[in-house]
Amino acid sequence: MSASQAEQIAGVRPILRRVVANAGLLLGGRTVNAVLGLAAVAIAARALGAAELGILILIQAFAQFLGEVVKFQSWQTILQYGARPLAEGRRLEFQRVLRFSLVLDIASTVLGVLVGVVGAIAFANVLGWGPDQAPAAALYMVSVAFMVSATPLGLLRLFDRFDVLAWQAALISLIRVVGSVIALALGAGMEGFLLAWAIGTVGSWLYLAGSAWAEVRKRDMLQGFAWRGGRLAEGMPGAWRFAWNTNLAATLDVAFTHVATLMVGALVGPAQAAYWRIGRQVADALAKPAKLLVPALYPELARLRAEDRHHAMWRLARNVGLLAGAVGVAMLAVSWLAGPALLTLVMGKGFSAAAEVMTWQVAAAVIGIFALPLEPMLVSLGKPGAAVRVRLAVGALFLCALPFLVAQFGLIGAGAGLAAAAGALALGMLWFILRENGIRQSVDTDPPDPAQRLEGDA
Repeated sequence: MSASQAEQIAGVRPILRRVVANAGLLLGGRTVNAVLGLAAVAIAARALGAAELGILILIQAFAQFLGEVVKFQSWQTILQYGARPLAEGRRLEFQRVLRFSLVLDIASTVLGVLVGVVGAIAFANVLGWGPDQAPAAALYMVSVAFMVSATPLGLLRLFDRFDVLAWQAALISLIRVVGSVIALALGAGMEGFLLAWAIGTVGSWLYLAGSAWAEVRKRDMLQGFAWRGGRLAEGMPGAWRFAWNTNLAATLDVAFTHVATLMVGALVGPAQAAYWRIGRQVADALAKPAKLLVPALYPELARLRAEDRHHAMWRLARNVGLLAGAVGVAMLAVSWLAGPALLTLVMGKGFSAAAEVMTWQVAAAVIGIFALPLEPMLVSLGKPGAAVRVRLAVGALFLCALPFLVAQFGLIGAGAGLAAAAGALALGMLWFILRENGIRQSVDTDPPDPAQRLEGDA
């Protein structure tokens, strides 16, 4: 190991502490979010029953699917291209990055709402709700505009304002719980709960966007900002390829969440979709403490890459994976031992049937937790295309196998398939990471050119 590599690795510990500290800030908000999110679903479950709750969940899943598909993950563009200009005080370059990200968000918003409104009406029967619920579903698709919040998210992460993100995470579920209680008290049907959940989305977006705008102004990075001037990606080499690759990676990730929910609903009905979604929500809640390391990890990897500290990046990613994995294993034990009791307590006796598939979903989440740092590492190394290729292959196999698994083994087959897909995804990304690390080590250890050696001796 060279002296420079040793210095890089020595600096990892304070960065890891900062990652954990920022994740701790998010943990408070996301823990509240998870608890209140389950409370909102529990209130809706007791008011609507499994079948109508399933329709509510399918409508929300379609909206979230569109929000993820059209969103360009421009928060990653902010981190990738904005970290160095911000650190060096180059305002105009930072504003170019900001303009690029905002244009992507605006275009995504318009596209998402249009597709959502048309799709909710034209494909109502295919998506799991009937013509009677189509108008309410179409109206709910307007909330897609407030799910595209990538730019403010990236700015707040870049500015190290994880406290704001913690409050925002709790706010959306708090509004939904309050709205759900009001809907329950008024005896409202599914439409009332849809309205309550949409208001939560809008309220949390307003808080997030307002906070990000205030932070940019405080740093005096808006002075002279213009929507026009030069090419959109000027001074950002590879920005369009990076944006498309990160968007594709996120879109393929949706295959393991909202698309699976929609497919289960189409294959076996809204009630089974409700069981699947409830199990997945509990699994996500149990895995949330570990997953919160990822948003705290991205900015640190972006800074290390800007400083060309590649060995420190590798060590940091490995340490985060081991730390998160230990938490994930503990969460799997909780799900296996207390899953049925937990679902009965929160949702009611009729929903304990989701416990077995929930354990498989938690197992998939734990595998994903061990692999948490791999995709951020690939993106930060400028290799988002590798993550896209892995997600594309695994996502296509999972979705193709899902109808067979559900037909032969029911929801348990879908859960086992999800766990297998999570394992394949982790192994694929790990292979690319090891390959890239080997290439970099080879370059670092190559002997210098003889002419350069003579020049240095002289």
